[in-house]
Amino acid sequence: MLWPGLRSVVTANSRPNLQFPAQPRDRVAIASYPFREVIIGPGEPGSDRSKTKLDIKDFAAHVAAKFNIRKIEPWSRHFRSLDGKYLEQFRAAVEKAQGAVVNIAADGEHSPYSVERAEREKAVTFGKQWIDAAVAVGSPSIRNNMPDAKDSKPDVERAADTLSRVADYGAAKKVVVNLENDNPVSEDPFFIVKVIEKVNSPWLHALPDFANTLLAAAKEEYAYSGLQAMFAHAYSICHVKETEVGAHGQAVHADLAKTFGMLKASHYEGYCSIEWDSPGDPYAGTQDLIDKAIRYLS
Repeated sequence: MLWPGLRSVVTANSRPNLQFPAQPRDRVAIASYPFREVIIGPGEPGSDRSKTKLDIKDFAAHVAAKFNIRKIEPWSRHFRSLDGKYLEQFRAAVEKAQGAVVNIAADGEHSPYSVERAEREKAVTFGKQWIDAAVAVGSPSIRNNMPDAKDSKPDVERAADTLSRVADYGAAKKVVVNLENDNPVSEDPFFIVKVIEKVNSPWLHALPDFANTLLAAAKEEYAYSGLQAMFAHAYSICHVKETEVGAHGQAVHADLAKTFGMLKASHYEGYCSIEWDSPGDPYAGTQDLIDKAIRYLS
């Protein structure tokens, strides 16, 4: 019998060993986030509007029929419940569609670098909750967001301390934890890299998003150098996005050839989740990005 402390050390020192497909189409997944108008959202179950919308547990079958892609990345706010029975139904529906969940994009409200210990504890609890959900539905990883703190600028030490606990829990459950360059303040790519390097766990990795930093960066060079730094720490998931539109309607466009070039140069072998995020038809936009991703991965 192992002492609890020894068990933790052994688990934390283990490494993920995911087997990624080699064929370009098999490496592509579809994020549910772009389909927010199609999928039942928070507070909608039981409403008249929900009767014409899709339950997230049926998303794998939906995208298989629409795009001939069988891997999905569901958004946390699309889950109608985290009840064990619902998650069992979710997993069964994905398996029936001969699909797979490759990552859960989990969005919480608690900052891992807040000065307040109680706030950081809530961030840990949130991460653990979605790691447990990932185990239940068969996802090998989650994306754990890092919201702004109301009482602090981004702090590497506090963020690393919090996220090391989440990563250790992921290690114990064999679920990888990913950090995405999204919020321009709390999820700057270089800040994320500093946190990942400080934690220094094989269970904490970067999730490079092709376009998010382009929207916030004053200079294009900053965004692409940030992406390159992220790909050096990426393992299982990235977000393929060609266009991002800001709150005031300003649009930025990612150079797909350049970004896929970085992906290949970094020897990244993980999944490419299509996250079309522009005005217009998400089905047409997603199909266009699928075609481009497969071409660049070939």
